[in-house]
Amino acid sequence: MIPGLMIRSSSIHAAGCYTTRRIRKGSKVIRYDGPRFTKDEADERYKDRFITYLFSTGNGDVIDGFGTAMFINHSCDPNCETEHIGDEIWIIATRDVAPGEELTYEYHLHDSDDDDADCHCGSAKCRGTMFSEDEVKRRARKARRAAKA
Repeated sequence: MIPGLMIRSSSIHAAGCYTTRRIRKGSKVIRYDGPRFTKDEADERYKDRFITYLFSTGNGDVIDGFGTAMFINHSCDPNCETEHIGDEIWIIATRDVAPGEELTYEYHLHDSDDDDADCHCGSAKCRGTMFSEDEVKRRARKARRAAKA
């Protein structure tokens, strides 16, 4: 983890993760870490929760975020991205990040039972949703099929 990360109030959502130091493009910022569960186990465990910090690993498992990385908010114009390195998930800076800036990445939500995942990032590039483009298309196809039925 890069030193100098702090959690404070965010205009995007509740609390956010900010840096007090300059972060260079391409730097590993922080590892997304926590207990791992299968998707089915996590769905059962958190079925009644409105907010979770689950991160899909792409192999059917999820990480239940615990620690500083769980406070990194979604943005449609992010300064970071996630990268699988071995069996770990890292948050990597996609550009130089100035001291005082909030760290963000695109969540690319998918395979969710949620009806919506509205985005409130405030970016000029805001898509209005935290769902991935593929998930938006999948939901549109599903809605068209339902309308025909």
